[in-house]
Amino acid sequence: MQDLQETAVQSALTTHWLGRAYHYVPTIGSTNETLKQMAADGDETAAPAGTVLLADYQSQGRGRLQRRWEATPGTALLFSVLLRPQWPATQANWLLMIASLAVVRAIAAVCPALTVGIKWPNDIMVQQMGEWRKVGGLLLESEMDGNGRISTAILGMGLNVNLTAAQLPQAATPPTSLLLAGGQPVSRQALFTVLLAELEALYETAVSGQSPLSAWRAQLITIGQQVEVTEVGNGRSLYGMATGTDEWGHLQVTNAAGQVYTITAGDVTLRPSI
Repeated sequence: MQDLQETAVQSALTTHWLGRAYHYVPTIGSTNETLKQMAADGDETAAPAGTVLLADYQSQGRGRLQRRWEATPGTALLFSVLLRPQWPATQANWLLMIASLAVVRAIAAVCPALTVGIKWPNDIMVQQMGEWRKVGGLLLESEMDGNGRISTAILGMGLNVNLTAAQLPQAATPPTSLLLAGGQPVSRQALFTVLLAELEALYETAVSGQSPLSAWRAQLITIGQQVEVTEVGNGRSLYGMATGTDEWGHLQVTNAAGQVYTITAGDVTLRPSI
């Protein structure tokens, strides 16, 4: 586990600012919750933009919709990133887009034999034995200032790197790991440092005003698939074809009658047999 301690990571980083304030702990409740507290308690000098907190084990890790995220110590990448974008609230989805793109590109670079994509909105998927399986996920938590801008954003990421079949958790979406999908162990340090470099580059491009929508949409495996969507809030289930997204990344689903629904938040299951 020493490959992810401070000295090892700092010497391997190629970023300019992202991850230069880096904290490693063997075990923690939640990296998101702890980093959120660090951002609230300290000024920007104590917790600057680009601060990264990584743990080898989370006892209270969670993903979207408050679902637990579990991984055996030393087998996954479990970390959170602090950003201070000062973007309008409408651009919050850009953060999830660039984060998921960074993960996809890092996996493609470190594990070139794997086919990787994104299941809307932010599940990281790889192909294994002819089917898509979930290898990771993202969680965004943000705070707004008095002008409706994103003052702080915490991006939490969890990636199953070297979990064995016996270590995989039970989940609605069949999970896997990079080890199982690719057939060989993956260097967590190599994947982590490449991921941070990709994230920094994508973030800086977004800061310049260029939307990540097109690049993100190109990686969506959901488009063109028959899906079942359970909407957050009302619990309504919709069935149809995922036909695209709007300009903010909300999923568009067309049902059998030709009606188009725009999903801002929901749980998507691929239904290829429908």
